[in-house]
Amino acid sequence: MTTRVALAAWLTVVALSPVAAAEDFAGWPVLKSTFPSTGGGGITIKGYDPVISGGKCLTTFMAVEAGDNPKIYPNFIEFDAIPESGGTLCSNGKWRAFDGGASGTTPFRIFSKDGVFRGSP
Repeated sequence: MTTRVALAAWLTVVALSPVAAAEDFAGWPVLKSTFPSTGGGGITIKGYDPVISGGKCLTTFMAVEAGDNPKIYPNFIEFDAIPESGGTLCSNGKWRAFDGGASGTTPFRIFSKDGVFRGSP
């Protein structure tokens, strides 16, 4: 009897637990080719135009410093492309400078569906 009561209590808790809501990728803003860097520091990302190929999302881009005579850093980024919600989620981004002088990762994600790319808020 105690086992039945415990099982019933457990099933009640599970039934009443909130289910993790799926992310609303379609609600993300449409990706623009120019936007503020997720790394901050007044850097603007320009020329972001991703393509999906061979299980990856890829694009070149420029990281541009603020100011009257800004430094421009050409880069390349590669994300893992994962089927998700009827489209493709690009995550786990790894970038590198063309000159090999810098590299890193980004929390930024991209979602593509029906030819429209959206950037994580």
